[in-house]
Amino acid sequence: MKEKNKKFYITTPIYYVNDIPHIGHAYTTIAADALARYHRVKGEEVYFLTGTDENSQKNVEAAKKKGYKDIQKYVDEMSAKWQETWDSLGIANDDFIRTTEPRHLRAVKKFFETVYKKGDIYKGQYEGLYCPGCEAYVTEADLADGKCPNHKIAPRKIKEENYFFKLKKYEDKLLDYIEKNADFIRPEARKNEIVNYIANHLKDISISRVSQEWGIPVPIDEKQALYVWFDALINYLSGIGYAKDEKNFKKWWPADLHLVGKDIIKFHCALWPAMLMSAGLPLPKKVFVHGYFTIDGQKISKSLGNVVDPVELANKYGVDEVRYYLLREIPFGEDGDFSVARLEERYNAELANGLGNLAARVLTMCEKYFDGKVPPKTSGSVGRTWQSYEINMEKLKLHQALIDIWDLIAFCDQFINTEAPWHLVKVDKERLERVIYTLLETIRHMAWMLMPFMPITSDKIFEQLGLSLKTEKSKNFEKAKEWGGLASGKKIKKGTALFPRLE
Repeated sequence: MKEKNKKFYITTPIYYVNDIPHIGHAYTTIAADALARYHRVKGEEVYFLTGTDENSQKNVEAAKKKGYKDIQKYVDEMSAKWQETWDSLGIANDDFIRTTEPRHLRAVKKFFETVYKKGDIYKGQYEGLYCPGCEAYVTEADLADGKCPNHKIAPRKIKEENYFFKLKKYEDKLLDYIEKNADFIRPEARKNEIVNYIANHLKDISISRVSQEWGIPVPIDEKQALYVWFDALINYLSGIGYAKDEKNFKKWWPADLHLVGKDIIKFHCALWPAMLMSAGLPLPKKVFVHGYFTIDGQKISKSLGNVVDPVELANKYGVDEVRYYLLREIPFGEDGDFSVARLEERYNAELANGLGNLAARVLTMCEKYFDGKVPPKTSGSVGRTWQSYEINMEKLKLHQALIDIWDLIAFCDQFINTEAPWHLVKVDKERLERVIYTLLETIRHMAWMLMPFMPITSDKIFEQLGLSLKTEKSKNFEKAKEWGGLASGKKIKKGTALFPRLE
């Protein structure tokens, strides 16, 4: 079933360092991490890239506001904070790309020169609207009541001589590619949105600025700086060796999955594919677009004072607990709302009373009835759950894969109530052995399914079952899914409750 040496290259957007990460940024990165971990569990070679976008005018303004004279010093310090945040949230990325790094500058130069030689860059006059919040050129059609719908500000009118990329030239090619590759942009609603944009609004795009004081100089004109989006998108190439390590680049490109928010899909689903077509490079296999994130029904906003620090949240409730809530609460690809009250509800109902309670009950019965030793093996299967779980993971239905696990928890609770081990101990010891083994082995399977989502909890469960983490996790995926992986006679280690109830 497993393909030999299959690779999986996944990326998050790179994030502006004009502020520290909030819960919305963490959501994208945690989702990417869960998918990267899932593909590693399957035995695939995985490369998970995230990073910071440092050539933005927003970063310059933020640095000045905080009294920094040296912009580089500011972006160095802020990028380090982003890396620390992902480390503290258990994000297992393989690389962290910064757009001020030499490897990125080298890649941008090579990419620009390739596209320029193709004849797809020319000098022209730009006159139009520019939203400083989006750092993007906008049209009247993009606005609501004359303002950017994302930033609620009126765009600036700009007139200057810039370099342009021939985006319009790729209109037919883009539409043809999207039509022939049904999975390229997901979900379907986002694909339809992009098709409409390409067919009705696509035009050549200015890729340089004269007045910009910070950014990568245009390779053929030092007086101009590259437009931040033209530079930023190339991170997906520079992070895997483009212009530096051709062998590594060829190994990983094209990306298997770009994860992005819906506010940046025009760049990822129209501009980026056209840039790659121009440079003669394959397109990413899939761009998956998740929805907007609100806090108690309101947009995340510093002015509203509702910005949630994911590290503070994880320190209070636990890293795995926050990961579980975010990926279970919001159907991936749809808009979602964050609420501490809902987090606490799910914690008590699904973690403490659900998974935690089941593990504690079963381990307690094993201690009570079998002196803490795993009873003899018995036949069984959770194959149907595995089948549904894998289908949902492949389709990026992360919340649905978690529902599969919790359906299994509900089945185990029902099984305990139906079989009544407290009664079987008096009348049928053999049947009791079969019941307790079935429950313990099912919990082992759950720990494997939880590994991408809740890696700390998964390890704790393995340890409670008396399993060596090194030995259990060295199993290949097909072996792990087989029934009977828990050896009889193994001494369990019940330990403390997985999720103490919140008062």
